[in-house]
This record gives sequence, structure tokens and C-alpha cells, in this order.
Amino acid sequence: MKKESSKISKFFYTWIFLFVLWMAFTTSLDIAELIAGVFISFIISLFTYKFFTTTGFSILTPKKIFYFIKYLFVFIIELIKANFDVARIVINPKLPINPGIVEVESKLTSDFAKMILANSITLTPGTLTVDIIDNKLFVHWLYVKGTDTETTYNEIAKTFEDILIKIYE
Repeated sequence: MKKESSKISKFFYTWIFLFVLWMAFTTSLDIAELIAGVFISFIISLFTYKFFTTTGFSILTPKKIFYFIKYLFVFIIELIKANFDVARIVINPKLPINPGIVEVESKLTSDFAKMILANSITLTPGTLTVDIIDNKLFVHWLYVKGTDTETTYNEIAKTFEDILIKIYE
């Protein structure tokens, strides 16, 4: 029974999300466009809900929403800090860098959460997630400070992962 309700939750979550996306793109409240959006979103949801979300409405608890908003703020702060670091190197190319690929071991178990972590790392200037194998992320890092996994984890992923665990695990 729980698996069936999970399917229904995922379907309705996908349908609502796609309909909201439809409304955002059309920017119209014309009745014909709304009906078309409901119908098209429904059809697309029938074929994609299994692949679209791993959580359905279960992600929409007040606690998880709070941590998601916190994650956005933390991500923006880390993004700004990393942009300034890379800008300093661009302005003064004599500053020392030590590029290389490092291994970061993740504590996340959900593939979706690992994907969010990898994308967050990649979107932060100075780092680029090259590959994910099991719980290991291989990251090209502009400032390699050591090869031990604990140091690289603390420098690259810890800030993001501490919050992602509370959202997706």
C-alpha cells in the first residue's frame, strides 16, 4: 500500500510541478492556456513521474523546507566566496595554485542527494566534479591542499553535505 501511495505522490508532485512550470513559461491566466497546461502536464506526468522525482511530496515537510532554504543561503555564500578567490587569481596570476584531482568521500546514500552535492561543487568556481563512483566524488580542485580524504572532504563538501543529509536522508 505504501509503495502505491508513493507512486501517486510522485505522479501528483510531477504533475503540479510541470503545471507550475507551464504557467511560468506561458505567463498567462487565459482559460484556454490553463486547460492546455493541465492536460499537457498530465500527459507528460504519466510517462515521466517514475524518473522525475525520488521523493514526491515527502520532501515538503516544514523541517526539510527550512533546511532547503538554509542550503540556498549557504550555497550562495560559498559561491560568492569562491568567485572572489578565483577572481583574485585572475587579477593576480602570480598567486600560487595547485590544481589536481582529489577524491571526496560522501556520506550521502541517495543518488539524488549525491547529484545535488556534485552539482553544487561544480557550480562553485575553483572546483569541478569529474566523476561519481559509489560514495566517492572525484573533483578537479584549483587549490589542492592535501591528498587525505578528510581534508578534501572538509574543504570541498562538508558545508553542503551537512545540510543535504538533513534534507534527503
